[in-house]
Formats: sequence, C-alpha cells, structure tokens
Amino acid sequence: MNKGTIQDITLFSESLQEEMQLLIYLPANFSPLYKYSVLIASDGKDYFQLGRISRIADELYEEEAIENLIIVGVPYKNVKDRRDKYHPDGSQHAAYKRFLAQELVPYIDEKYPTYQVGMGRSLIGDSLAATVSLMTALAYPNTFGRVIMHSPLVNKEVLEKVKKHEDVHAFSLYHVIGTEEKAVKTGDGLLTDFITPNRELNNLIKNKGFLTFYDELRGDHTWKLWQPDIKRSLLQNFSL
Repeated sequence: MNKGTIQDITLFSESLQEEMQLLIYLPANFSPLYKYSVLIASDGKDYFQLGRISRIADELYEEEAIENLIIVGVPYKNVKDRRDKYHPDGSQHAAYKRFLAQELVPYIDEKYPTYQVGMGRSLIGDSLAATVSLMTALAYPNTFGRVIMHSPLVNKEVLEKVKKHEDVHAFSLYHVIGTEEKAVKTGDGLLTDFITPNRELNNLIKNKGFLTFYDELRGDHTWKLWQPDIKRSLLQNFSL
C-alpha cells in the first residue's frame, strides 16, 4: 500500500502569540496539479497516533474511496493548554478559533492546492476538541463546510450558540457519542454526564434544520470508541 507523508512544521500565530505545531498529511499521490479538500483536526497528534487517521486515509485512497484530502493536525501542548484553547470558557478559546479560521486556513490555502471555499474545509475533534470544532464553525460558518464531532463536551454555552445560529445551511454535522458516557472525568476533575446534553444538542440541531448525521455507539469516552469510527467518518464526509 502506498503511504502518504506527514510533514511536521511550525506556524507562528499572531492571535495566540506562540508557535503552533502542525502535522500535515499529504496523500501518496499528492500533486500540485490536483486540488484538495482540507480536514483540520484539533487534538491533532491524538488523531494521528491514537486514531490512526493517516493510515485509514491511505487505505481509503488505495481503494479509491475518498476524494483528494489533506489532513492538518493541530496538537495541544499539555492539559492546561488544551483546556485554555478548546473549552468555551478557556482563556484562549476565542484566539484559538481565530487562529484556525484566519491564520491556519490562509496558510494552508497559500502552501497547498486547495479548494478555497467553505465546502472544501472541514473540522474534526474528540471531546473538547470536538467542542472547539463546532464553536469555530459557528463563529466562522462561511469558512468551514463540515464538522465531525466525536463525543463533544456540550454545556449551556454550546447549546445557546447553536440556538442563536441562523445560517443552518452553512455547514453539515457528523456527530457520535458513546452510550456509556454517563460519568466522564473531565479536565477539572469532575464527573460529567456527556450523553444527555449530546442528545439535547442532536435534537436542537435536527429541529433547527442542520444537515446532520448522528449515532450512538456502544462504549465510553475513550479512543476505543472513536478510533473504529474514523473510517466511517471519512467515508461519510469525503467519499467519491
């Protein structure tokens, strides 16, 4: 099987005032003569290492099952950094969303032959990384066309932002949650019910008229739940 390459580079963010690591997967057949869709993963290193997203993309390319796709992983530095950037109440949450939409997207568009439209760009994340992916699309709905969420943290602020969002046709949502996610230990040390607010979010999304795919999988809040779903999430969103 032909394997794609993963470039490990850094980009200085004006919004965050720090160097951001980027893991950029280019498929084996990458050529500047083709155009590519872009998938941006918060929790980027986890998606590559625990989710094995690049290996799954290699397999799907081999089968000619998905469109041309560049995957950009944005790793977090540590648990505090992750919460500061991804949590709706985090001190760097707004700046991180701005980084994704106003710095990372133009950088990728400049360096690679991409479809420079919303439908050519997608966001993916698990847990808090799923939350920030959704919140970024809500803040910049014309920049991103798809959001893939594996077990997002859903609180009142998230629900409120979705309730207020008018342009329901700007992006589609792929949304999965585990049936055992009833007492998840979160970064603040509390045990949090994930499944009830995720069901509430799904009902809200459907009632508002978003294009959405929702599924409840057997399992808890770990990569044992999310990793087997990576293949379907790529096929559902990027199949030829």
